[in-house]
Parts: sequence; structure tokens; C-alpha cells
Amino acid sequence: MQKILTSVLAVCVYLTPLTVTLIAQPSWGETETPQAQTTEKLLQQAIQKREQQEYQQAIPIFQQVLVMAQEHKDQKLEATALLWLGFCYSALGEKQQALSYYNQALPLFRAVGDRVGEAATLHNIGQVYSVLGEQQQTLSYYNQALPLSRAVGDRVGEAATLTSIGAVYFVLGEQQQALSYYNQALPLYRAVGERAGEAITLNNIGLVYWALGEQQQALLYYNQALPLSRAVGNRAGEARTLTSIGAVYDALGEKQQALSYYNQALLLSRAVGDREAEAITLHNIGLVYWALGEQQQALSYYNQALPLSRAVGNRMGEAATLTSIGAVYWALGEQQQALSYYNQALPLFRAVGDRVREAATLANRGILFHNINRPIKAITDLEKSLQINLELRRGLKQEHRQKFLPQYDWSATALVDVLINQKKNDQAFAWVNLFSTADLADYNRLINAKVANPAAQQAINNWNLKNQQLETQRQQLQNNFSADFAEKIRQLETQVYQQATDVSRQFPEVAELFETTPADIDKLKSSISADTVIIQPVLLTNAGSIPKSLAIFILTKNKVTVIKTLIKPDEFDQLLTQYLEQLEDDSDFGFAENSTKLYDILIRPVEAEIQKLQPKQLSIIATGKFSYLPFETLRDSKTDKYLIQKYPVNYLSRISTSSLSSSKETTSQAPKVLAFGNPVPRESQNLPGAETEVTEIKKLLPGSEVYPGNKATLANFKNQVFRFNFVHLATHGCFQNADCTTINLKNNSLLFADAQFNIADAAFLGLKGTQLLTLSACQTAKKIDDKGVGIAGVAYIFERAGAKAVMASLWAVEDDSTQKLMIDFYTNLQQGKTKGEALQQAKLKQIERHPFYWSPFVIIGDAR
Repeated sequence: MQKILTSVLAVCVYLTPLTVTLIAQPSWGETETPQAQTTEKLLQQAIQKREQQEYQQAIPIFQQVLVMAQEHKDQKLEATALLWLGFCYSALGEKQQALSYYNQALPLFRAVGDRVGEAATLHNIGQVYSVLGEQQQTLSYYNQALPLSRAVGDRVGEAATLTSIGAVYFVLGEQQQALSYYNQALPLYRAVGERAGEAITLNNIGLVYWALGEQQQALLYYNQALPLSRAVGNRAGEARTLTSIGAVYDALGEKQQALSYYNQALLLSRAVGDREAEAITLHNIGLVYWALGEQQQALSYYNQALPLSRAVGNRMGEAATLTSIGAVYWALGEQQQALSYYNQALPLFRAVGDRVREAATLANRGILFHNINRPIKAITDLEKSLQINLELRRGLKQEHRQKFLPQYDWSATALVDVLINQKKNDQAFAWVNLFSTADLADYNRLINAKVANPAAQQAINNWNLKNQQLETQRQQLQNNFSADFAEKIRQLETQVYQQATDVSRQFPEVAELFETTPADIDKLKSSISADTVIIQPVLLTNAGSIPKSLAIFILTKNKVTVIKTLIKPDEFDQLLTQYLEQLEDDSDFGFAENSTKLYDILIRPVEAEIQKLQPKQLSIIATGKFSYLPFETLRDSKTDKYLIQKYPVNYLSRISTSSLSSSKETTSQAPKVLAFGNPVPRESQNLPGAETEVTEIKKLLPGSEVYPGNKATLANFKNQVFRFNFVHLATHGCFQNADCTTINLKNNSLLFADAQFNIADAAFLGLKGTQLLTLSACQTAKKIDDKGVGIAGVAYIFERAGAKAVMASLWAVEDDSTQKLMIDFYTNLQQGKTKGEALQQAKLKQIERHPFYWSPFVIIGDAR
């Protein structure tokens, strides 16, 4: 339970982003009368008090100035005094009093034609409404202030309002919009040397990255903001940035470090009378104690924070604290009391438009309903929560998507669990795949795509025109091949691919096109062959109080079945890690015991269901750490058979659905292969077996073309690939974070005789007509990091580039065994077997050897 609620409530850590307050400078008396001199002296005293953040002491001085201005009918001075009074009361958290003064100042500034003062007052009224949670009202005032500041050339005022508009979008959960406004404000502040505003904006940019789950990036901005606030003596700003830094350390699990920053912030907030910030910090200190299991201590801090948030009218802070109090009562076993607090918080979050925290509270309440056996209410709340998060993701550019949803995947786990319990298997499978983020952009989705943003739509239309031109030229090349025309098409392909990349990165609406939709899931189901069964194992282990389990989905064309078993996550992870290490060590025969253990966990629960369906092909959707596991190596202790001895096995990605839905190409002729082998036959890069491998392929499959040694150039590949449906690359690959120094190869690249090819540019290779791309190289199906996250496997990149299926290896492969396996594979293809059957039979020839030799090669995509 603690893990769930901490991750939810951490979203509430910084409830109100800092916004700069714009104050119009007062106009002094034009004559040196004693009264004018007194007025000027009073103003200087008041401003000094304000700069020292002694707001309570400044108020009576400004009130004296106000009286003098009214006595002398000096409307500009009167308006200025009213504006300063409004600011002081706002800083003290008395928002309604502040609003009263601002509303008196506004018509006076308009009467004297002071547009700077008018803009300042509009801005400050907007700020009050923001704290009160009326975001649309807030935007209305900011949008009146912004053009006024621009019209009079007031760059500080313009920057302040841009920052404030960004803060509204932050509250609304539209982080990309918030970042856009902050990035407009920051250079304006820097241009005029306004360091206080610069610090505030840096802090707010940090908040955006924090909300997106990018903690180190957030810390980078906070550490720029903090010294600036200190340098200008802005103790309130310093306190809020210290709170922000504390929130980062809290999110990173460094609770004592978080407490240290919060306690520094609390002293400063109290010293300057910033009750709003004080309440936020008290709330956050409570969160730390809650996470440490000290519930009564947490409750003590929450009970200090709640009346402060209410006193200053901060409904967002009030709602967050109510949610946190609910979490305490839940931890203490008082679930009805917890439910009561969640029910109080939810309408407040909705009233202020805080969709992030609305989603979090719905998720918390949904899990609580799950625990007290009210499944229908649990499903309703959890689905609403996930829908909100998916809607919020729509506004994010591609670069910020990877870390956004994982912050909330515990709520998806909870929903899937309750759906399975209620026998709603189709819904459970849908949510497993909907609440995920695409590793790669499938640019085919841009074809005839429609979006609401006119600029994005125009960019998509422009891409479609160029893509249609490319398709026409490809068809012409098929009918009349020439090397010169092929090179021309290569250049056009580069333009089309780069244009798609640029559009995808620029517009959130385009990035959203690449995410999984219900239609994709329907498409996957409808594309399953009658003789194929798909399984997808899913760990349900991160939802706190919900029992930790493994769900194994079984998909056929007409039905989704799921079987759930309890597991111990740490033990399972250790088992899987050890097994993967054993597979890559041909001297470690301890793999056999772990192989049977994993079979019993991953296959045994669904074995009877699979046998009943009698499939000719077993397809696996493997995500996370499962993507490293060759399931075919799992051994049945009852029959003493590997899974590969029972079924051909292949793997599917989301992109695979497009290749599966296309009709199978039937031909009575043997495949013709374009094969490249051993491109640099010298020293560390020499692969003599690879050269023999491709030579044997040519002998075996008439009509194939082979480019060994120094003929295996990237230029030759690009010019010839159009002519072949089967492509074979027997070369080195380096697919890890660092360069492969032992073979002089850059990271994430394939070796050709004339170049090292970066796999990120796979779409430039012209693979659209390729039925199978075989990467007979080292570690070609690896992911870039070892946690099962990050960019998709190399094979998936080539699948995205157009190949219907990709054969690739999971680890560095022994040259001789690879050669034998490949020759056997193509021999089986020539005999009319499907790709899946051909690979199965090739592996069975080496089945008595350690799996190190025969198991790493896997087919991803269409195995027909």
C-alpha cells in the first residue's frame, strides 16, 4: 500500500508553482512640498519593508500613502498604493483582501491611462484566482495583461505573465504547454537581467520535469534557481525551491535528504510569513514520515497544513492534504475513514481543474474499493484514472512520453487485477497494452492521418505528398531497375524519413498517433491465424496491497483467456536473472534446473489451454525483462522436452500487428536471398564462418546474390535490396550503450565494408518489401540497456523500417554454430516450411547442445 500511495501523493508535493508579481512603480509628487516629501519617504520605507519581505510592517505604511493620495486626488498614486497593498496581503495569504485592493486599483490605472499599472493589476488578479483554483478565470486576466505589457515594451511584465500562464497549464496537467510558456519567459528575464524572475522560471521548468518523472533534469533546473534566489535576497523563492529539491529527493527515495531540504524551507517560509508555502512544506514533511511508516507523526504535520491551506484559500493544497490524511487512515486500517477523506478531496481537485491529482485520488479510491470488495466501483474509478492520464499524455511531445505513464503503472496493475478477478479478460488484456508507451514511431500511421491541430495536419499532409511520390517511384523501380534510379529513390527515402521524424518530434498530436489504441488490439486479435496461439505474460507486482501475481494471457482469433498465479517478485526476478546469465555461458549446465522452474511458472499454468487449442505456431508478446528470454529454452520436466520441441516459437511487437494483418505471400518458388557476409575479413572483425555462410546460401538457393568481404558495402546493399524479399546480413553488430572496442565498432551500429551503419537510420535501407531480414550478428535483438526498458530491440527497429519479420540474436553468437543453424534454416525454407517451422527444425538439429548455441536466434514478426 505504501508504495502506491507514496507515488500518488508525491504528485501533490509542489501545489502552487512560483509566479512573479508585477508591481507598478509609484509616481512621486511633482512639487517638493512637505507632503510630497513625506509621501516619498513613506513609499521608500514601505518598499524597503516589502523588499525585506516584511509584509505585515509594510501594510500600515502603504495605508498612510493611500490616505494622502486620496486627500490630494492623486489617482495614480492611489492606484499604486492599492496595488502594493494587494500584493502584501496576497503574500500573507489573505487572497480575498488582496483581490479587494486590486479591484479598486484597476479602474484607477485605466482612468489615468497607465497601461503598465493596468497590466500589473490584471496579472495580480489572475494570480489570486489561480491560488483560489479558478484557472479559466486566471487565464482570462493573464490574457488581458500580456498584450498590454507587450504594447508598452515592458519585457519584465511580459515575462512575468508568460511564466504565470505556464503555471496555469502546469496545474491543468498540460506540461508541454507549460514548458512552452516558461521557455518564452526565460530569455526575456535574462535579457533584462531580472534574476528574481529568472529564478522563478527556472524553478517552474524544474517542476515540469519533476511532474514528468524526469527527476535529474528537474534537479538541474532547481540548482540553477536556488543561487539566483539567494543572490537577490528572495527568501520566499529560496524556500519554495528548497521544497522543490526536497520533492526530488523524496521521489528518489532519499527521505532523510528530503527532510533536510523541507526543514530549511519551513524555517524560511515562516520567517517571511508565506503561509501558503508553509502549508505545502508541512504537507510534504508529513509525506516523508508517512512513507517511513510513522503515521501519527505524519498526521501531526497534515493537521498543521490543513488549516493553513484553508486560511489562504489554497483549495489544491487543502485537497492534497485531505488525500494524505486519507492515506494515513488507510495505513491504520480505518478504510471507511480513508474513503471519507478521499471523497472530500476529489471534488476540490475537480473544482480547481487539477486533473493529475484527480487521477491520483481516483486511483487511490479505486484500490481502496478493490480492497473492501466493491469491484464495480473499483473498476469505474481505476478506469477513469487511467483515462485521465492517457488524455494528459496526448499533450506531450515524443521526448517526454517515456517517463510519464510509468509513474502511474501501479494503477494499471490494480485495474488489470480486478478485471481478471471479475472475468473481464478482454478488458484486462486491453488495459495491459493501452497503458503503455510506444518505444518506436511507426511512420505508416502518418498515411492519411487526421489530427485537430491545423499546423500538425498541414505537416502530415506535406509528408503524405512526398511519401506518395516515393511509393510511385518504388513501383517504377520494380518494373525497370537501374542503379542510378535506385540511388535517386534512396535520397528521396532519406527526405521522407527525416520529414516524418521531424513532424513526430514537433507535434504532440502526431506522437499520439503512434500509441496503442483499442483498434490496434482489435486488429491484433483479428489477424491471428486459426493455427496460432499468442501468449503474453504480465507481472502484476507493483500495486502495493494487492497480492503480487503473474497473469498469463492466451489469445486466439476468437477468445482471450487469462490465468493468474501468485509469485514472490524478488525470488522470481533473481531466478530469471540467473537463468539469462546461464544461457549465455556454455560451460554452465546449472541452467537445466532453472529452465524447468521457469517452465512451471510461465508455461505450466497455461499448458492445458494451449494443448487444447493444438497450435502450429506459438507467438509470444514479451515485454520488460521477458524480452531477453528465449521461451523456447524452457523445459518441461514431465516430458523432458524443451518448448521448442513442442511448438515453433516467434515473438510479436505492437508493430507486428501490421505485418500479421497483411496477407501471406504464397509462391511455389524457393526464396531468393540477398546476402552480405564478413565485410571486413581481417583482424578482430574477421568472421570467416559468415563468409562461408552466405556462400552456402547462394549454392542452396539459386537466384540469390551474395556480397562477401569488401563487396559487402552499404552502397551495394541499398542498390540491391529492392530486388529481394529475403535479406541476410552476416556481419558484426554492436548494440549497447558503449562502443564495442574489441571489434572497433561504434555503439548501435552494423558493420559494412565501407561504413558503420547506425541502426536508428534503418528506414533509409528500403526494406518495405522485405519478408524476412536476418541479422546474423552479435546481440542483434538486444535492447540498449539491461532493464528491459528504453528503445525497442534492434529487430523491432528494422521491423518498423518495413520488414515483415526479423530474425536476430539475443547474445553474442558462436560463429560455427550460427553458420550451421542458418544453412539448416534456409534449407527448411526451400522445402516449403514456414519461417517459424524452418527455425524450429534448425534448432532441433542442435538440441543436444547447450542452449547457448541454438537458442539466441529468434523471429520477431510474421513467422508464416
